[in-house]
Amino acid sequence: MSTSTLAIPSALPGGLEAGMGMHFGHCDIYTIVQIEDGAIKSVGTLPNVPHQQGGCLAPVQHLASHGVTALLAGGMGMRPLMGFQQAGVSVYYAGNYPTVGLAVQAFLDGKLPAFSTEFTCGGGNH
Repeated sequence: MSTSTLAIPSALPGGLEAGMGMHFGHCDIYTIVQIEDGAIKSVGTLPNVPHQQGGCLAPVQHLASHGVTALLAGGMGMRPLMGFQQAGVSVYYAGNYPTVGLAVQAFLDGKLPAFSTEFTCGGGNH
């Protein structure tokens, strides 16, 4: 049995119908999706932490401490990407999907590329 815990930066109120939050560190909330054997088992939300506490790495530690194994994101800088990799959290690029549900389905279908330096941005000026 394979399980993963996905975190997806989301617009309020979160959930599968919510819009994607395009910059992971500045979103209001994360939608947390439990995947078991290739299917959605449960959906919940997790509020983001203030960006000032620990800068870009605070959300990394926040998500890792909640058991997140993969992040689906549209935008992120190099430092947090490296932080997620060090924390053992896989990061996938989902910037082409307007809603959380569509991004999760693309993940389940194996359509999301691993987040690489070509997707990183210079910082929080979006």
